[in-house]
Amino acid sequence: MLTAGQCRAARAFLKWTLPELAHLSMVSVSTINAFELEHRQPIRANLSALRGAFEAAGVEFIEDDGVRLRPNTARTAPAAA
Repeated sequence: MLTAGQCRAARAFLKWTLPELAHLSMVSVSTINAFELEHRQPIRANLSALRGAFEAAGVEFIEDDGVRLRPNTARTAPAAA
């Protein structure tokens, strides 16, 4: 579904901070941080929400723990709400 490495890479591609990803995915900063540090695995609903936020921003997940951006995807932080 989503690995810690893919989460870190996708966030880096998009230049998102932990709070930005938390806001867009509605997953807590502490959950994302623990996941990225490989301290714990989030519940399936949180993994799905994280992946959905990345995919909406133009991230594609590929086999073998890969991540890439769709062509013409802006690498900027989301607007503050």
